[in-house]
Amino acid sequence: MNFFRHKFFRFFASVRTGIFLLLTVILLSAVGTVILQRPITDPVEIQRAYSPSTLQLLDRLQLTDIYHAWYFVTLLGLVILSIIFVSIDRWPNAWRFYSRPYRFAEPHFRASLPTRTVIPVPSADGALDAAERAFKKCGIPVEREVSGNDVGLYSERSRIAEFAVYFVHASLIFLLLGYLLDLQVGYRGTMALNEGETTNHYTIRRGATEIDRTLPFSIRCDGADWDSYKDADGRDTGMPKRYWSKLVVVKNGQDVRKKEIIVNDPLTYAGVRFYQSGMDKGNKLGKVSLQVNIPGAASPQSVELIPNQAAKVGDMTIAIARFVPEYYIQDGEVFTKSETPRNPAMQFTVSKAGTQYPVWIFMDRSGQAIEKNTGVQLTVTGGKLSTLTVLQVSYQPGQFLIFPGVLLMVAGLMMVLLMAHTRHWAVVVNDPKVGPAIWIGGTSNRNKIRFQQKFEELVAAIKTEVKAGSSINKKTTTPELAKV
Repeated sequence: MNFFRHKFFRFFASVRTGIFLLLTVILLSAVGTVILQRPITDPVEIQRAYSPSTLQLLDRLQLTDIYHAWYFVTLLGLVILSIIFVSIDRWPNAWRFYSRPYRFAEPHFRASLPTRTVIPVPSADGALDAAERAFKKCGIPVEREVSGNDVGLYSERSRIAEFAVYFVHASLIFLLLGYLLDLQVGYRGTMALNEGETTNHYTIRRGATEIDRTLPFSIRCDGADWDSYKDADGRDTGMPKRYWSKLVVVKNGQDVRKKEIIVNDPLTYAGVRFYQSGMDKGNKLGKVSLQVNIPGAASPQSVELIPNQAAKVGDMTIAIARFVPEYYIQDGEVFTKSETPRNPAMQFTVSKAGTQYPVWIFMDRSGQAIEKNTGVQLTVTGGKLSTLTVLQVSYQPGQFLIFPGVLLMVAGLMMVLLMAHTRHWAVVVNDPKVGPAIWIGGTSNRNKIRFQQKFEELVAAIKTEVKAGSSINKKTTTPELAKV
């Protein structure tokens, strides 16, 4: 069992495995950019792009919704597993390297360092002081290290840069986990509301299927419209400038949240976002203007009605009871022919002394009617259909992982691009060929060309300080020469 567990770990801790999985994910993502994807593509467009047999095959292989396909999700999970195993496998050495830096250049270390040189000095007296002054003039922080009877110099910058790869790995894990969480739990749907309407229903697409879903709360639209651009004379051009919708969150019969949303400024409640997606004329009545003639009154009275609200006129109240976008009459009853407002009819209720009297007005006729019991004459003088607001309903719980993932990615990339872990060592030695000398070496984990330039500048500065021997401050005793 331990053998198979070890093999499993070694397989996914392999960089080759990680690269293969990542390339496979990239390849499938490329396929998703070539093949039209549901639900973002209109179904009619997909049917027009592919023959019925081809579309049936693509749907069966889930290539038209590849980002929700089981094999794509599985591959993403394996990529995350590989990144975790690679990080775990290499972490002990990285932490040991970080927590216990090699601070003194021993002979075996000096022989193996690729970037190194030996600078002859007239004598060992003050040689280490000269090297220390050169380090500081080059802007390289340095400190002295003692190993037995030997004294050396050690300088280090940006040790944290060694962890850049782990920042990038952590960011990828956060980003992929957030994406997987959104794929499995999150959703994006559509909700359409007329003004004055309340609903908790929305629809989502899964492949070629449209699914109706409900929210644990409702949304009411108290108003929706658009503002148009004005011409030079201040008149509306008809070109939409700004869409807006006044939304109310209703839970347990109570209004718990209100907001006027515009494009890119959504309403958010319980983690669900409602974006302004579109707008159109609805098939319901928004408001209607009436002229009311009451028998015996000196003059007619004008009132404006909206659905679900009554207007008081004298000792009566008038309300809209029903709106039919396109009507037909059969057996004395009014029926709806279609939801397209081509030939509308409106039924009003006149209430007097606790009794309600219905009256129909047909717009293809006179646009007026008389209620026989009260003698009230109603004339429609104007009206407006409700505005239909189209909302995008979005729930993306993985966003709380995406944000830290992006921050970690930025931090990791900044370390990679702007930071390099550089180290320098210097020690006075007795070289068999040149005698007393300063051995100096260095290393960098990236940007080798720039490091080599800085190293050569440091060597030149040390030579200058050694040459100006009279200016060396001899405040220490002569150190015992280290063996090369």
